[in-house]
Amino acid sequence: MTVTLSVLLWARAGATDALIAYEDAVLPLVAAHGGTVRQRARTDGTDGAPLEIHLLEFPSDAAFDAYMADPRRAARAVDRDRAIERTEVYRVTLV
Repeated sequence: MTVTLSVLLWARAGATDALIAYEDAVLPLVAAHGGTVRQRARTDGTDGAPLEIHLLEFPSDAAFDAYMADPRRAARAVDRDRAIERTEVYRVTLV
């Protein structure tokens, strides 16, 4: 069963460019696990808004789990922790 996710990402103070660079590096890994980045959007990150919003689609929970556990993604954990203050992930249905 297809898994569709909405991912909201907030940057740490002063880390806007670092968040963008991190996502530029890890989002291509989605395809390696059969997934698709359906949309990547960016706000100005002010007034409590997330800096980036992603709409991701994976063929299964197992494919999503494999993406999350990908060693290439894990190797960038320090970059992620420096750049990203908060992440919220929601399962969604496209309408």
